[in-house]
Amino acid sequence: MDTPLLIAGLGNPGSQYARNRHNAGFIVADELHAHYKFGPWKAKFDGLLSEGSLGGRKVYLLKPQTYMNLSGGSVGPALRFYKLPLEALVVIHDEIDLAAGKLKVKTGGGDAGQNGLRSITATLGPDYRRVRMGIGHPGEKSRVSGHVLENFSKDDIAWLKPLVGAMVEAAPLLAKDDDAGFMSKVALLLRPPPPKADKAPKKKDIE
Repeated sequence: MDTPLLIAGLGNPGSQYARNRHNAGFIVADELHAHYKFGPWKAKFDGLLSEGSLGGRKVYLLKPQTYMNLSGGSVGPALRFYKLPLEALVVIHDEIDLAAGKLKVKTGGGDAGQNGLRSITATLGPDYRRVRMGIGHPGEKSRVSGHVLENFSKDDIAWLKPLVGAMVEAAPLLAKDDDAGFMSKVALLLRPPPPKADKAPKKKDIE
């Protein structure tokens, strides 16, 4: 791929938000950064930017520091500065309309109340790729804000760690624009191992 990829993980800056469900995108960006030995984070485009590669493709990792609701103010300038087409943008974000631990990748569409997406779409239009990490819905609309700004619970960590690990391992497929392959590999990596077959009973010694 000659065109670089811009991967933006969404979240809110500051240690008080670091473990929030709303910071799922930051968590994945940090793991990608560490696993694939990206360069140091640098303050650029009202965000933190790092350069590296995935699957042989140049990649810019971006963590907007604008707070979630203004994510487009960081992602838009970065995409324009590097003169990248909209299809070279991948946004990783939390998604309340997906069950906790589920993952989907889609291009375009609405923002489903995700304010980071709303801001990016207002800045650039909707036709970018979204990696949607399900965090579950609290059940009532009035509880959504509290739900996304709560820390991941112990039960959440049980699915979050394997999911993030699988996403990091499968990430080179995202860089190859193989979204279906990426989702398939993540699902495969998360599949529980098959039960071990019982060993065949030993034949009794013939007397």
